[in-house]
Formats: sequence, C-alpha cells, structure tokens
Amino acid sequence: MKHWSDHRIAGTAGADLLRPHPDGRAGDGPTRVVIDSREVGPGDLFVGIPGEHVDGGSFAAMALAAGAWGVLVTGEWAAEAVEVERGAVLLSQTPTAALGALARAWRRDLAAHVIAVTGSVGKTSTKDLITALIAPHRAVASNPRNFNTEIGLPLAILGAPLGTQVMVLEMGMRGFGQIAELAAIAEPDVGVITNIGPVHLEQMGSLEGVARAKAELLLGLYDGATAIVPSDEPLLEPWLRESLKVVTFGPGGDVAFEGSSLRGGSVPDAPPSHHVVLAEGERIELDLPFDQAHNLLNTLAAVAAARAVGVTPGGRLDVRFSGLRGERVLLGTGATVINDCYNANPLSMRAALDDLATHETTGRRLAVLGDMLELGPAEDEHHRDVGAYAATAGVDVLVTVGPRAARMLDAFDGESYAVGTAQEAAALAGDLIAPGDVLLVKGSRGVGLEVVAEALAEDDG
Repeated sequence: MKHWSDHRIAGTAGADLLRPHPDGRAGDGPTRVVIDSREVGPGDLFVGIPGEHVDGGSFAAMALAAGAWGVLVTGEWAAEAVEVERGAVLLSQTPTAALGALARAWRRDLAAHVIAVTGSVGKTSTKDLITALIAPHRAVASNPRNFNTEIGLPLAILGAPLGTQVMVLEMGMRGFGQIAELAAIAEPDVGVITNIGPVHLEQMGSLEGVARAKAELLLGLYDGATAIVPSDEPLLEPWLRESLKVVTFGPGGDVAFEGSSLRGGSVPDAPPSHHVVLAEGERIELDLPFDQAHNLLNTLAAVAAARAVGVTPGGRLDVRFSGLRGERVLLGTGATVINDCYNANPLSMRAALDDLATHETTGRRLAVLGDMLELGPAEDEHHRDVGAYAATAGVDVLVTVGPRAARMLDAFDGESYAVGTAQEAAALAGDLIAPGDVLLVKGSRGVGLEVVAEALAEDDG
C-alpha cells in the first residue's frame, strides 16, 4: 500500500480523514497494516478493532507515538489520536469492515489469482500443499498461522507483497454467512472445498447445514470460475451451478491417483514416495514426503487447484505443514509422538487414527484423545463412534481427556484411562510411553492438548 495516498486509503475504507498525513501524496502511504499495537513500527497503519474486552482503538495514540504512519479507529479514540501531533488519523465506526474493504482493494491492485480453501477438515494442510505445488512456478502468498477469519484473512491479503501472482487463502467458519463475507473480500478465482463433515453442528444443525455454509464459497465465485470439490460428496451438488467449471478430486473424480488405490500407481522401480496423478487426462508424477491417506487426498485437491491457475506441478514436493498438524517428534527413547492437536472432529479423528494404524512400530500404539467440541446433541454418539474406531484401528492404549471424550471408552475394550485435563494427560502419558511406542495426541483446540506433546519432549530432553 506504499503507493496509496491517505485520501485513497480513507476513500477505500469508507473512513473520514480527520487529519491527513504530513506526506500524504501517492507513494507515501503505509508499508503494512497491523491490529496489534505491540507490533506497530514506523510506517504502519494501525487499525483499532473493537474487541470483547478491549477496544483496540484505545491504543491509537500509543501507536502514533511509536511512529505509525496513521491510525484507523472509531470516533471515541480518533479525537484522542488527533491530539498526538503526528501521522494520519482516519475515523470509521466499523473498523473491521474498513479492514475488509482495504484488503479487497489491495487484492484488485495485485491482480493475482486467488485460490480460496474451506472444508470441514484438511483445509490448512490443503492450503499448505497448494502453496508448495505453486511456489516453484509463481510468486505465491498464503495465510500465515490461523489468519482465516474476517480479521485474519484481510490481514493476510494486505500482507501479500507487490508482485504476488497467486494467493492461497484458507477460510474458516463459525456460522452461516461467514464464508460469504470472506469470499466477498477475497473475490476468489478458484474455490476448493475439501470435504463436508460433522463439525460446528451446534451452529449448523445438520450435515446439510454444514454443506450450505461451506457452499457459500461456491456462491461467491463469479461465473466461469473454478470449483474444486470431492468426487463423492452429494451434499454439494445443489450448489454446483452450470456457470462454474467444476473439477472433482478423489477416486473416480477428474483428478485421481492412477490405479484403483488412493495411494495410486507408480512407475517400475520407483520408490514408495512416487505417485502418479491423472488430472483431466494429464499424467503428473509426484514424489511426496508423506503417505497418510488424508494428505494424499488433500494432494489431489491441491493439484486441481494448481492446474486451475495454470501451474502443472511435478517432481518432488517440498511442503512444511502448519504447526500442530500431524507433526512427528522422535524421542530419544525411540518412541514417536504424533502431535495433531490443533483441532478435532469425527472426520479428522478417524484420519489421525488411520495414520496411527499405518505407522510401523516395535512397541504399542497409544492415543491421547480429547473432547470434540461443538458437535451438538449427538456429541455422545460421535465420541462413542471414535472409541469404536480406535479399537478397530489397532490402538493398544487409549487415554481420554475431558467429559465428552470419556464416552469413547464405552466402545473401547482395550487398556484405557480417563482424565479430566490436559495436564493430567501429560503426566499419565509420560508414565505410559515406552521405547518403540507411537503415541497420537489429538483433541479440539479448547482442550489444550499441546501440553502433552510439549511435556513428553521436555522429559526427553
């Protein structure tokens, strides 16, 4: 935004320019946008977002004193900011909406292809895979960390530098209308829905409700844009209008692995990491650094997305998945911890247990599984189903964390323990894990199971 003037920023944001910047000409705009006053530096535009407990606008004067290019805040704090005799002061009664408007304008300035990714599970990993496939061919930017909300996504867009050719944007959802809001900001050329599963059922009410909420991304695509959806998801079919280019991925889809297996075929004498993808008649060979079934399926969606923006991937894939998503930590004892505790729902629990079942080990397979939140009235049934699945997946020892997860033990007849907190789970896991074991840690974010993996790593040190 460096080439934007203060007047353009105010007009784009729908804000009143109470005090122009001393050098408010084109070419003298802010270098970046921040919402955390602790991160403000010279040249930044600070946007004060009203919060549940603290109004970010209350830090506007402090931001200007720290050298901010300017501040965008509500009226209560704008008057106070004007008293600091430096920087631009912009007044908006809706700073979050103003932030979104700035991001939409920046997206248009960049003229980059935008790939939006949502789904019940796997959206972050799929975002990471798309970014990795495109990076060798185009200048690509994507959401950092969990910047996938009405605040985080605009910040991710505004953080994309000039010259960005492709943006890969994950979109999160906590209720109806939120994906639509994000799509209106990002104006995607490609929309990817990884899957539809029983998540946020307290808000959505049913799987059909989840599909309707996720399909807001499809409704937000312009005519002629590309929609990438699973090959076996009938709940999305009502939302796939004829004016979209629809590409399906997965077994039997437009983009699938060669052969009948999800893991695909391979060329003669090729290593196990070698996979062949058939993408709308094109044969693509990839060397993948993982073999989990869910990430192989995510790879198909990623290949479809890359091709939709003119990139044909191939060869070795170098990808670094975002934190707490299937990270493997090898302890000095020879035991392995699979740290997959970023979040959990019935679909992702099954995928993680499938991965645990395929992990070669000289010891036992242990699982520390926490509550799955926001599942609505059927939460007990969903937890019992996960317990039954753990038994069939070859889990030798199951530790449940929280009152909901304890229902898993109703359907698990192996060695098991129920604890109430992540701290108790960490202490118990330290006593249970032995050389050669593989231990999976997974639960909803609110359970805080990362302390289990952290404690095991600290004890190992």
